[in-house]
Amino acid sequence: MDNDEFKLDESGINPTDTSSQENKDIYFSNMEAAEPEAVKPAEQTAVVKRRAPKIQKGQSIAGTYIFFIVVIVVSMLLSIYAVLCMNDVLAITKSSSSVTITLNEQLNDMNEAVDLLADNGLIKCKNFCKLFAKFREEQVGPQWRNGVYFEDKGYEAGVYYLNAKMGLEGMLQAMHGNNVTAETVRIPFPEGLSTAEIVDKLVNNEVCDKAALLSVIQTVDFSYSLVNGLEADEKIPYRLEGYLFPDTYDFYVGESASSVIKKFLANGDAKITEKHRERAKELGYSMYEIITIASIIQYEAGDVDQMKEISAILHNRLADTVNFPSIGCDSTSDYIKNKVAPALSSTSSHTADYYLTYYSTDMSSTVVGLPAGPICNPGMDAINAALYPADSNNYFFFHDNKGNMYTAETNQEFEQKKNTYAPYLNY
Repeated sequence: MDNDEFKLDESGINPTDTSSQENKDIYFSNMEAAEPEAVKPAEQTAVVKRRAPKIQKGQSIAGTYIFFIVVIVVSMLLSIYAVLCMNDVLAITKSSSSVTITLNEQLNDMNEAVDLLADNGLIKCKNFCKLFAKFREEQVGPQWRNGVYFEDKGYEAGVYYLNAKMGLEGMLQAMHGNNVTAETVRIPFPEGLSTAEIVDKLVNNEVCDKAALLSVIQTVDFSYSLVNGLEADEKIPYRLEGYLFPDTYDFYVGESASSVIKKFLANGDAKITEKHRERAKELGYSMYEIITIASIIQYEAGDVDQMKEISAILHNRLADTVNFPSIGCDSTSDYIKNKVAPALSSTSSHTADYYLTYYSTDMSSTVVGLPAGPICNPGMDAINAALYPADSNNYFFFHDNKGNMYTAETNQEFEQKKNTYAPYLNY
């Protein structure tokens, strides 16, 4: 093939073969030279770009301000809450004003104890305090203070004088019955002391607060069998009179009132057994009546040897209230005049004269049988004497000024002996 056959004219048509229209080849050397095919409007694909609305400059600044204000307010609220939480725990700015909290029964749940503190206004953030107390309980383990271990024994029934300055842990520890310090004091309580005298000894030795002790004695329910269900009575000055068992005790300085009273009651509950209770039933008396008889024996007897004889005389009179309506003892009125009256205050519910109408059992009194309640806290010798009196037919007794005791079966014999051995007696 000749090279000329490949030469194209300016139109792009091969000039070498013009005879056949069917074999014409057409070439495009330039795309712009070819006429573009028309595109129908229906076949066109439109791409629409949406533009964001134009934000005014003032709106942008206002939104930024609002965002930062919200952040600042939330941060301030969280900071305030954090400060309140820490203040509940550490008591940094808390008031030292005391709040009286009375637990009539023991709490075993820490959450209930925290709720109680919150209800009395001693803490603000109780949910945080519950979490903190739980964490402390799990992480710290046994509680030690000044080398003394405090067993977790629940939150004891009692009356507590708490203040927020103690901090969360201090208040919970106090409600546990744990002492503030490890300092101890040993105090002897001889037989025959009244409740008022026992309270004074505890207060004078800085064991606990007088108001707390009296409140516990009058209101708190204890599970010990001797006093279980024993309620306060208007006629009786001290509900637990007769049950604060005499002995020598060790106390912590600053110990809770309920913990202190429990030591007396636990001791008495251990000493007075089921055998004693059965014996009381055999005699036809309740244990409360036996304690009352024992308290009179303790008060009246000059020594242990006299107790069973005095017991016999009391039992003889109580068995014959027709002829002997009164037990004929001055000790019951002495209890009110010399023990109760000095302890009464201007805010006391009743006067000494009021109590005398239920306690005076001398020959001229109108009280038949036993007084309203015990007149002191007797020891085991007096209690045993009340349960096992001497075999005697005597109905009268008296003491001379040397402590010697004289007994008689009849009033005539009584008067003769009194005139002989103690003419100075005026009864």
